[in-house]
Amino acid sequence: MNEALCTLTRKPDRAAERDVLDEVFDRSLVATVSTVVDGQPWVVPTFVIRDGNRLLLHGSTGAGALRHVANGAPVAVSAFLLDALVVAERQFEHSANYRSAVVRGTCTEVGEADTATTLDLFTERILPGRPAECPAHTTRELAATLVLELAITGDNWIAKQRSGPPSMPTGESWVGVIPVHSAYGTPVSDSRCPLPNSVCRLIG
Repeated sequence: MNEALCTLTRKPDRAAERDVLDEVFDRSLVATVSTVVDGQPWVVPTFVIRDGNRLLLHGSTGAGALRHVANGAPVAVSAFLLDALVVAERQFEHSANYRSAVVRGTCTEVGEADTATTLDLFTERILPGRPAECPAHTTRELAATLVLELAITGDNWIAKQRSGPPSMPTGESWVGVIPVHSAYGTPVSDSRCPLPNSVCRLIG
């Protein structure tokens, strides 16, 4: 891995440790997967979860770009958590408190025998308890799904963070931090069945 790609050249004090990377991918439901297809950039937002020292992503076996990644094209997977807007006196000094992470490398396909377990893990991380409420995956569903993993090694990632108030206030105008929060809303039901336990816990 090119060391320069995993080293901050601007504001190196914002470089973060591995625990920040774990937080970012554990809390951010959506990440972006980037690669190059036929000489053109290709970027797609998708669900990505972290399982120990690997990132997991999945999609349809009919997705050409995803198959391209499965065949060894290099990728960059990134995610971002916005914690607050940082309001300064001058527009130039406005900023944000955030955590971000990027992992680069090549993906490998999860073995056919582990596909069902990995898909259950996806659902469990996004909606805990839901896999136990659903029927088992069918053979057809498994055959139509491509599951990939990207290893997190010692030299293929970078994490960044900023926290704290705006810099250099002079007292001439209001400055401060506006926290940003995400929350689940009231479920909109498409069935007459009661809400399952997994949904009740999530919104609770």
